Amino acid sequence: MNKKENLRLLRRRLGLTQKDFIGRFLSDEEGVPSMSVATLSNLESRGGPRLNDVILMAADALQIDSMLFSMKPEEFIQRIDILLPGGQDVDDIRSNAVKKGKIDQLLYRLTMYFAERLIDKELKKGDKIESDRVLAKKMNVGRSAIREALKVLDVLGMIDIHPGQGTFISNDEASFFIIPLSWSLFLNGGQVEEILTVRNLLEVKAAELSAGCRDAGGLERLGDISRQMKQSYEKKNQKEFLEYDIQFHGCIAECSGNQVIFSMIQTINSLMRHITDTGMADSLQLKELYQEHQKIYGRIIERDSSGAAEAMKEHLERSAARYNNR
Repeated sequence: MNKKENLRLLRRRLGLTQKDFIGRFLSDEEGVPSMSVATLSNLESRGGPRLNDVILMAADALQIDSMLFSMKPEEFIQRIDILLPGGQDVDDIRSNAVKKGKIDQLLYRLTMYFAERLIDKELKKGDKIESDRVLAKKMNVGRSAIREALKVLDVLGMIDIHPGQGTFISNDEASFFIIPLSWSLFLNGGQVEEILTVRNLLEVKAAELSAGCRDAGGLERLGDISRQMKQSYEKKNQKEFLEYDIQFHGCIAECSGNQVIFSMIQTINSLMRHITDTGMADSLQLKELYQEHQKIYGRIIERDSSGAAEAMKEHLERSAARYNNR
């Protein structure tokens, strides 16, 4: 409901007819449109399976987060007014986005290329990679595009660029497997229910693993957060309590000892904060949340793996029911 309304709001905010919108954002470099005016009109009024594709293309062209389209329309238009002050020149946005889209695609291709070589043991952490000339030939792109993409991978911590020496696989080679998974989640941000299912499965497993945690520092941090949640609950400070709630789940993921689970939960939670409202409605729900978190913490401290997993599963199911009944 929000997406189709927000797509229409964006088009009108840019002062474009449906035909103009297709020409700006839904056509290839030769100007061939990917859909008709009738199709776009139908998507704006009724939605449909191609709605997400249109949103992703427009968001990429405008260099904005596609998750914004899931906001309430009144919030969406306020955010767009901030991101597009004074009405940007859509021709400039479109031409700049072509380059951006190609770099994004190249980043993903390079990431998967290096990841596959790591899996096949052709590379290991600290190894020097091919020159930009060789990579450009393999990826069938220009050397300047390769150099720009490599700079991004360097910032992400996946590679280390040493001027005059070469480019090397980072010592933290796990990044090559975690970041593509994270990208996949963000690219499919419209599939909220599916993402929540994955998140819940990971949360339950994290709680189970945390009960066997041998990291004394991690368990101590979890205990500190649990005590802070109790203080916030006793003060009836709802906002503070919910902030500790997020930290509590993040700490459990960290105590699981599984870096992929930790990274995926952090990624999903970041995504969900863009598109959902987590505020609770009343003090009764706050009490239920407090009791459920205390139960999870108790099972973890008791090193009851199955009990911790069950307590987390029950908490997530009850949280979903609370949210749906609001």
